[in-house]
Amino acid sequence: MVDVGDKAVTVRRAVACGEVVVSRDLARAIRRNTLVKGNLLQVAQLAGVQAAKRTDELIPLCHSLPLDFVDVTARLVGRRVVLRAEARTTARTGVEMEALTAVCAAALTVIDMGKSIDKGMVVMGVRLLEKSGGRSGDYTAPRRTGTGRAR
Repeated sequence: MVDVGDKAVTVRRAVACGEVVVSRDLARAIRRNTLVKGNLLQVAQLAGVQAAKRTDELIPLCHSLPLDFVDVTARLVGRRVVLRAEARTTARTGVEMEALTAVCAAALTVIDMGKSIDKGMVVMGVRLLEKSGGRSGDYTAPRRTGTGRAR
């Protein structure tokens, strides 16, 4: 692990996003909340929060962080389950990995819950949107165009 012992303790925040493209049939089932395993959007949110809290167990060399706040949203937009995670801590290192891990776990939960209807789901666009705090300063990702390219 990287030695962060000489870094200042500061408030750190990170926001990540991603999406899962689903079939029309699965989107309909999500909208109607008729999946056998339950409410897909709520379970995906919970999975994301749980994963953020255990990031150091999943990602080698990742520091353990006392998370002050984690929020995961999952919403159906057309045929996409749009995922967003925010994590905050007061620590010596950032929470980017916690936010990204939350989005990834939420996306995998969508796949797990929907695979009986749609085996062709695609996870797309997982990325860091913004981060603040720490020595390296703030970051805001460039906006994406309809082609998926930054502008």
